Amino acid sequence: MESTAWIITVGIIAMVILLFLIIRTKLQAFLALIIASLFVGLAVGMPPQELLTHIEEAMGGTLGFVALIIGIGTIFGEVLRASGASEKLALTLMEKFGEKNIVWALGASGFLVSIAVYIDVAIVILVPLTYSLVRKSKKSLLYYGIPLTAGLSVTHTFIPPTPGPIATASIIGADLGYVILFGIIAGIPAMIVAGPIFGKFISKKIHVDVPEHFQESDINYDPNKLPGFAGVVIMLITPLILILGNTTADLLLDEGNLFREILMFIGNPIVALLIVSILTIWLYGTRRGFTKEELQGITTKALEPAGIIILITGAGGVFGQTLIATGIGDILADAMQQINMPIILFGFITAALIRITQGSGTVSMITAASLVSPLIQHFDVSEPMLGLVVIAIACGGAAFSHVNDSGFWMANRYFGMSVADTLKSWTVMKSLVGLTGLAVVLLLSLFIN
Repeated sequence: MESTAWIITVGIIAMVILLFLIIRTKLQAFLALIIASLFVGLAVGMPPQELLTHIEEAMGGTLGFVALIIGIGTIFGEVLRASGASEKLALTLMEKFGEKNIVWALGASGFLVSIAVYIDVAIVILVPLTYSLVRKSKKSLLYYGIPLTAGLSVTHTFIPPTPGPIATASIIGADLGYVILFGIIAGIPAMIVAGPIFGKFISKKIHVDVPEHFQESDINYDPNKLPGFAGVVIMLITPLILILGNTTADLLLDEGNLFREILMFIGNPIVALLIVSILTIWLYGTRRGFTKEELQGITTKALEPAGIIILITGAGGVFGQTLIATGIGDILADAMQQINMPIILFGFITAALIRITQGSGTVSMITAASLVSPLIQHFDVSEPMLGLVVIAIACGGAAFSHVNDSGFWMANRYFGMSVADTLKSWTVMKSLVGLTGLAVVLLLSLFIN
């Protein structure tokens, strides 16, 4: 075993190399993670052939579950988007809540839509729907836009089957049922604080009109041809209910119980998403007049962004497993015990620091999970606590979005703001999402061993 000082040095240098490659050279995060993993293995004296075998096995072990979940989940979301289900959800909630409570409807719309639709796509779809509200009310666009994007941000980073929490849970071995449960519990207060409450405040400080480069013609939908509201909601929450049913059956029912076996099978995240995806393709594709060729094009298009996320997740798993092989987990565990830092706080701080330095929330979550993973085996961490650790990492990955984050520039464009105003609104909103979520996680941790 290498000396403690050298292992720590290798870990620090590896992180510097990783961040340098991503930030300065703009190298794809997938390649940067693999290079950092090779450096770690060679630096601690792993034989080259053994290191390559280790990387192959770690990559396959990480992706066996994640690739299936992300692949099926993105198809589910893309079919919903193509059918107009996202627009229907937002429009109906805005209509039902009324003008007085419209900000709560927007927050709820974002929260539900982002379960299945990537946040970047959801911003493109939903933010233009608020432009007519701005023209009618003469209020700042932030009054409507901040609650909407807060809801999108919370679900995108806190609640599976979105890529960040799926990848993080896989790397540290957390049960998705607990991740969903705690993601919802922490996410609702985070959405409320960062959305309607902050939106009302910041809209009085910064008045934003509809951007000139977006006209009425940018909103292209026929309300009479959109899917039914109830069906859309049911389709969105069904996979979450099935996965939670899996976790509940595992806890409450005895092995060998037929009902337990059925619940655990259909509640397996892969099966749950597969069931709902097939139903979605039939209900919102075939029955709504899409041809077989059109559906094939929609589902194929969905897998394009999924491929990038899957590869980055696999590389993050490789990096984490390589760090474990060095023995750095023992060193970090001892250090955390000496300074009495909870693993939840370590996960949040690590993810937040990486988020600030390199920009991508998903990459920061995957990298932080890779650093937390070596610690898990050194602490008696229960399944519920592992779920909380995932949400803590997600909170760090959500907070502190700024100029190196693509989401920052999407908000800048769709809200038509200056960089300074985007920092005052979008960045603060994202930070409130992360910090409020962390506060809830720390509170929950007091009641969980």
